[in-house]
Amino acid sequence: MFDSMGIRRIAALNIILPIGISFYTFTQIAFLVDCWKGKVKEQFFFRYLLFVTYFPHLIAGPIIHHAQIMSQFANSQIYRVDYKKLSIAIIFVVIGMAKKILLADPLGESSDILFGVAREGVAPSMIMSWLGVLAYTFQIYFDFSGYSDMAIGISLALGIYLPINFNSPYQATNIIDFWRRWHISLSVFLRDYLYIPLGGNRFGNFRRYINLFITMLLGGLWHGANWTFVLWGAAHGLFLIINHRCESFFSGKLAFQSCWWIFFSRVITFLAVASAWVLFRADNLSAAITIYEGMLGFGGKTEGAFFHGFLADARRLSPDGPIWLVGTIFIAALIAFFAPNLNGLLHSARNSSIVQKLTHWGFAPVFAGIFFLCILRFAKNSPFLYFQF
Repeated sequence: MFDSMGIRRIAALNIILPIGISFYTFTQIAFLVDCWKGKVKEQFFFRYLLFVTYFPHLIAGPIIHHAQIMSQFANSQIYRVDYKKLSIAIIFVVIGMAKKILLADPLGESSDILFGVAREGVAPSMIMSWLGVLAYTFQIYFDFSGYSDMAIGISLALGIYLPINFNSPYQATNIIDFWRRWHISLSVFLRDYLYIPLGGNRFGNFRRYINLFITMLLGGLWHGANWTFVLWGAAHGLFLIINHRCESFFSGKLAFQSCWWIFFSRVITFLAVASAWVLFRADNLSAAITIYEGMLGFGGKTEGAFFHGFLADARRLSPDGPIWLVGTIFIAALIAFFAPNLNGLLHSARNSSIVQKLTHWGFAPVFAGIFFLCILRFAKNSPFLYFQF
């Protein structure tokens, strides 16, 4: 095809990529690299085929490693029905649905309004900006946490334990700790197959920080070919460098960590993560800057007294009303900051008394009630956020 000036134009290809293409790719990159290094013990083709195409994790992870899964496929016991595993699996699926439908989706409606306003170039007020950013901060948390629970539940119903991929990241006391808790399998992949091959920390601190920054930059680019994702990765790269520098500086100088110090560390970490989510969610840099201006108080002004202005801004954000929005954010914060992690309960103590109590028949009406409430609140066209990456 040629244009009027005789220059050849290549038509864009309309290619429909398979669901979960990035997870297929990461899984096989790890397998091939480990084969080259001689780390792979199991190379039976049909178990490898099952490993690559194993569906519960393909939408949003975890990125499974052959050593974690292929040995389970080789165990003939997993092909028998295990009613204990099945009962635990149902609990995980129901709780994951509740996180997604009852918390993440309603918060997503409010955050979409804020980011839609910013995309149009309208400056939101400080209250509206913070409410919208917090709504998205908890939306992506419970969306990803809900999927992680459901993936583990679906896999467990088939007899396979998936590795933990989400471990209460908003309870982290620093950014290093955050990345040990958020999308754990991606962090491990980036560490083992990018950071360490780049040199890791073997060539001094300066090279270490460069490697960290490059790793996070490429981790951001993995989420999408957009400057906002690149800057999000760059922001977390800088956070990690600052975190490592602070650890080096304060090493041995803090004799103890009081509860107030831990509280302060968690608040600072949460604010850093929440601020970076603006770049992750914004449609473009202009929208992100508009929201940052609003968060700093340089955006639109709230009319009237503070309380009435607060309610007015919350009303603009929430289709269900200001009380619903503020209440949902409050409940989400309580769960994210203080509740134990369901995945952790399963993987740290598969036969723990807590898990045994949850699978008791007396809890069946509770989980049935949660399930039907999810069905009532279910909204169409509400995919998991990590479906797009």
